[in-house]
Amino acid sequence: MSDIVLPHSGYKKLIVYKKSDVVYQGTVVFCRRFLPSRGDRTVDQMTQAARSCKQNIAEGSAAAGTSLETQLKLTNVARASLDELLEDYLDQLKARGFSEWPADDARKTAARQFAKEHADWEEWKTLLETRPVETFCNLMIVLVQQCRYLLEKMIKWQEEDFKKHGGVRERMHAARTEARAEEWDKRLYSMLDLAQTPAELEERLLLAIDRARRAAASIARRKGWKR
Repeated sequence: MSDIVLPHSGYKKLIVYKKSDVVYQGTVVFCRRFLPSRGDRTVDQMTQAARSCKQNIAEGSAAAGTSLETQLKLTNVARASLDELLEDYLDQLKARGFSEWPADDARKTAARQFAKEHADWEEWKTLLETRPVETFCNLMIVLVQQCRYLLEKMIKWQEEDFKKHGGVRERMHAARTEARAEEWDKRLYSMLDLAQTPAELEERLLLAIDRARRAAASIARRKGWKR
């Protein structure tokens, strides 16, 4: 029988979710350390963007069982939230007279390697609590970029999954069709099994073939096909 509710959730095991949690926790620390505690809307904007990424990954995973379309939309929202957050960190660098580390900068290379190997908040916490604002922003930029890359891969996978499984309505239709086919097989077998002689079995088989042909003709007419 075709599955209607697909396997879903389990998002906490995803590397992209773990990294998104570090993005959120790190952003909270950044706002606490480097932004005013009151009167600055940037604090709300940055924390909400970071939280939106994490929460939409979680909600998308939970929705996947019944709606792959919803999952895909929420994952796209998560990616868009990271884009917004990335701009915020770049703006914070510019506002303080700093810039993003170049791709060939040794600090950038080291940051990428650290972000690649560490996806738990406890592994980042001490680091971010002690680094100056320029280093902090650049570390977060690298982490956001890696998280966004993983979301891009997830979106492509989800698109292929949607093409393969369709939405819940398509799966319900497939399940009903499969159930009807199974019921047809059972009725056919029962009809043939009632035969008492080889001749009667042949008669019942011909009758079943005739009924199948008439059913096929009716379906063809309904669909506008020529036979």
